[in-house]
Amino acid sequence: MVPFDESHVDDDVLALLALGEPVASTSDLAHIEECERCSDELDSLRDVVVLARTGDGPLVAPAPQVWDRISEELGLGAATEPAPVVSLDSRRRRPSAWGWIAGAAAAGLVVGGGGAWWVANRADAVTVQATAVLEPLPGWDASGSAVVETRSDGSRVLVVDLAKDTPSDDAFREVWLLKPDVSGLVSLGTLEGTSGRFDLPAGLDLSQYSVVDVSEEQFDGDPAHSGDSIVRGPLEA
Repeated sequence: MVPFDESHVDDDVLALLALGEPVASTSDLAHIEECERCSDELDSLRDVVVLARTGDGPLVAPAPQVWDRISEELGLGAATEPAPVVSLDSRRRRPSAWGWIAGAAAAGLVVGGGGAWWVANRADAVTVQATAVLEPLPGWDASGSAVVETRSDGSRVLVVDLAKDTPSDDAFREVWLLKPDVSGLVSLGTLEGTSGRFDLPAGLDLSQYSVVDVSEEQFDGDPAHSGDSIVRGPLEA
């Protein structure tokens, strides 16, 4: 973790953005777009989160010494038992957000099966249904990732993270799900900043609409896809 510097975005904000939480202010997002240090830090955190969400090992609790290592990493003193799991909403803007990601990474909780355990035991536990790597289309220098999460009530969310792309002042970015042959598409909403969470319609068949697309759209009142896609990638189970 880099030393705190008031001229940069707070580490807690970067950590929560990496988790898909829309907590950043407009000025924070603008700073990240322009600041190589903050942008690189956010990219690194997203890599850790993707590892955690896509771990395919068995769901097993870590050994007791893992908690000792986390406690040591965070300077909490001796750990006699695992820390209680709390809702992510209750942790917002508190100094432990970055620490849990950094500590978990140092302790090996976000690798393979350990990563799956960490995600599955969050208070708002979700199951990762599919993931996508978003690649730039010609004319764009951008990259990203997408994850389909299924909540315990069966509802689904598409989490989109997009890096190193700045829309023009007279345009905005829209998230879509496409059929592979582009014969059909569904708009999910506008992507504000670099991360977004989009509720998926209950009846939407992801085996049919299996490609994630982020486009640049003009403020022209036309709800159709502009044909100018920034990144695109297929969802894979």
